[in-house]
Amino acid sequence: MEKWMSQLISPEAVEMAADRIRNVVVRTPLINFSSRVGACLALKCENLQLAGAFKIRGAYNFILQIPEQRRLRGVITYSSGNHAQAVAYAARGLGAPAVVVMPTTAPRVKVDGARSYGAEVIVEGTTSLERQIRAEMEADARGLTMVPPFDHPNIIAGQGTVGLEILQDMPNTGTVYVPIGGGGLIAGIAALIKQRVSSIRIVGVEPVGAAAMSASLLAGKPISLASVDSIADGLLPVRPGDLTYAHVKEFVDDVVTVDDDSIGRSVVWLAQHAKLIVEPSGAAALAAVMNASLERKTHGGNTSFNPDRETVAVISGGNIGFDTLENFIQDYKSFSGDSVSSWQ
Repeated sequence: MEKWMSQLISPEAVEMAADRIRNVVVRTPLINFSSRVGACLALKCENLQLAGAFKIRGAYNFILQIPEQRRLRGVITYSSGNHAQAVAYAARGLGAPAVVVMPTTAPRVKVDGARSYGAEVIVEGTTSLERQIRAEMEADARGLTMVPPFDHPNIIAGQGTVGLEILQDMPNTGTVYVPIGGGGLIAGIAALIKQRVSSIRIVGVEPVGAAAMSASLLAGKPISLASVDSIADGLLPVRPGDLTYAHVKEFVDDVVTVDDDSIGRSVVWLAQHAKLIVEPSGAAALAAVMNASLERKTHGGNTSFNPDRETVAVISGGNIGFDTLENFIQDYKSFSGDSVSSWQ
């Protein structure tokens, strides 16, 4: 991976991204839930971000740097949903037409969201590779500029502004849990935090059924999964990016997996007890904290979670339909607030 080392982003790149997007994106709250769960825990609430997810940070940072003449011809991307909405939102704000290629399985709330921001939506296949191929064909045919969903320095730097805000708001942070799809969010957060405070642990979180980054780290290079399956529809790329893989390998301490039941329980807890509407992908980091806490209590000595050190779980998105949320609550209604006492 030596060829990628020169492209690992610097803290200065993240800071410049923060300056570019400062007057556009929401500085989302870092809410302390320590008294509620009996352990040091805060949630970075990107579900409260514009377009409902962290993706606007990278999308706006990228699109703003496209030369104006090219930008006004239009942009295109491929996405399971949140990046599509972010590109549509950012493009509208910058006066550019947007085309987004989304899977046939995309949640209706995300398709409707992209259209509501003015994007043309093309539906193609079920995998990230299928929609990428279609997007590249459309870009070539129409002269549109591609806005990659995760594997680009400008995208990674924009997402890294989440880490910058965490450090500013909670400088004594001990561990940060971050969900991994393609890896843009964790790449940016880890690069910023580790180059500023190397003692802070960064833990990536993937669904059991879509652990492409874990498989790639085991293989020693980015690899593609034959298939993916999880309720976390935003964490289903079959392959991490080359650049995001390089950042994870360099800066991330650990990558763990969570099953769909754990993710579902976290969605319900966030709705019922934190009063936050969070999609499954956005709840994965909290699911990992919950699992690590239970493991520590049961077996002791778990190094990924320390209840006495400040832990941050990045809640990455909140684009979930109310009907879907209601179904989750019915499926996991037996998970009560009393279970939180087991986190200690």
